[in-house]
Parts: sequence; C-alpha cells; structure tokens
Amino acid sequence: MEGVEITVEEEQRDESQELLQHLPTEIGMGGNLLYLYQGFWCPQVSIKGMMLFQQHFKAQETDLILASIPKSGTTWLKALTYTIVNRSHHSLEKSPLLTNGPHGVVPFLEFDISSRNQFLEQDKLPEPRIFGTHSPYTALPCSVKDSAAKIVYVCRNPLDMFISYWKFSVNIPKENEKHLSLGDAFDKFCQGLHGYGPFWDHLLGYWKASLERPDKVLFLKYEDIKKNNVPCIKKLANFLGLPFSVEEEEQGLIEEISRLCSFESMKNYEATMTGTGPLGIPASAFLRKGQVGDSLNYLTPSMVSRVENLIQEKLQDSGLSFCRSSAF
Repeated sequence: MEGVEITVEEEQRDESQELLQHLPTEIGMGGNLLYLYQGFWCPQVSIKGMMLFQQHFKAQETDLILASIPKSGTTWLKALTYTIVNRSHHSLEKSPLLTNGPHGVVPFLEFDISSRNQFLEQDKLPEPRIFGTHSPYTALPCSVKDSAAKIVYVCRNPLDMFISYWKFSVNIPKENEKHLSLGDAFDKFCQGLHGYGPFWDHLLGYWKASLERPDKVLFLKYEDIKKNNVPCIKKLANFLGLPFSVEEEEQGLIEEISRLCSFESMKNYEATMTGTGPLGIPASAFLRKGQVGDSLNYLTPSMVSRVENLIQEKLQDSGLSFCRSSAF
C-alpha cells in the first residue's frame, strides 16, 4: 500500500505541475506569481490544494465551510465559529484557540490538507467538521454545493482589504522576492490581480448564492461584525443551528465569546505570539490592526474614487454595496 500511496502522490504532483505550464500568469499585487485558474488569479501554492479539494473532498451534511477572500476577516470568523460550535465541549478559559490559534483549529482546505490521503482522513473527524477556504464559490466541489453543508462567507470593504493584503504580502513566499510599491500594488488590485481575485467576482459568487439559498449560505460583512458584535454572533449561531439558550444569554456567554475572539485577545494568544500559520508564516502576521477605515491613512482621494467607481460598476444591480462611512 505504501508504494501505491507514493505513486498516487507523484501522479497528483505531476498533474498539477503540467496544469501550471498551460495557465496564464501574472505578477500579483503581493509581488508573487499568480495563475489564472478557473477564472480566478490563484497563487501557485494553492492550486494543487484546490485541485485536490475539488477531486477528493466529500462533504458531510453537517460540515461548516468558512469562506473568504484573503484579509477579509478570515481569522476572526474561524475563531468565532469554532468557539460557538465547541462551547459545550470545554470552558472558554481552556479553549484550544489559545494554544493552537484559529488557523490551527480550523484548517485551510487549500493549504493544510495537501494530499488525497489527508482528504480521506478528514472523514474520520467528529461532526461538525469546520474548514476554511479562499476558493471562489464556482470552484467549490459539487459535494459542498449540493449537500446540506453550510457556508459562511465574510467580506470586507475592498479598500481596507487591499491595504491589509498589501501590508501582509511582505510575508507571502515570492518567486522574485519583490514587494511592490503601494501605487503598483494598487494598480494590480484594480485589475483583479491579487490572490483569488478579481475581488468583485469572488464577492458576487457567494453573494448570489446567499440570496438563492439563505438557509445554506450566510453572507457577513466585516464592518457589521465590528459595529454590532453581539447580534452578529447570535446571527451566526442561529445560522449554524446552534442558537444560544436564554440561560446562556443571561449568563453573558455571548459577550464572553466576543471578548475571547476579539482582535485584542487574539493578538495575545500563546499561539499568536509564538506559533506559525499557513505556509509557515508567523501567526502574528495574520493580525495587524483590524481597524475599519484604516485605508484612509494610506490612499489618496483619487485612489478612493477609482475603487468606488469600480465597485459601483462591478456590483451594480446586485444589491451588494459598501457604505462610504465605513471605509471612505
């Protein structure tokens, strides 16, 4: 069996390498090489994982898939969801979040599960299984879209997301080891040349799915969670089928979860201060400021106007919008 396993892994590696040779490429806003895979610009490090995800992931009816474009609140969503789901299994003071971190307890399907056998091993995990993904909605396996598995998508105002992504990109493995200037990175961003971009297509895929199947896809905005944390946590718990009891609410459990998963708390987790996240990147790099409107400290009025017009053009008639007051 061991020899067969090696052969399978070699075949998968050869398949992904052959595919890469035929895909269009561009340098993205993070300075790393991106490949146009199934209509989206994806980092090389994730394409093999996306292929394996599509080919071998078998969704279970109780699965929870946490989706996002990078730097949109992914870490926060993982922490909140994990804590809500596991609140009856251990006290918040002894949460595995503290020692393993959000990315340690909720693996990425593209990065953390890197072989066919590892995907098969996921079938043995206790229910409900929780996974993270940056894959676009159209790239999700049919087993996810056609099952009762629930999807939670978090998005963020594109301007704030851009700045957070640009700042984070110094940690991204690069072929040419070049960190683009703010202006060059911004031009790339507006062209959709960033991880899993264009951002407007990524947003619209999950947005439309949430309108068509609100029982299956929950669409959240980072800014709403920041502004109305407790109501959003209740909304998330209700969607997951794990509503808080009257007793839990009276005891202040929602507020305790909010504090445990706050940006300030997560920065002080043991796992954040000493551990590493996906791709070996320091866990601390995944938590920079977490502020709404931080883009105002970096972008010129003309840059803001350019993205504002882009959003209006790409999202028109969709019903999806972003408030000027939250980031502009």
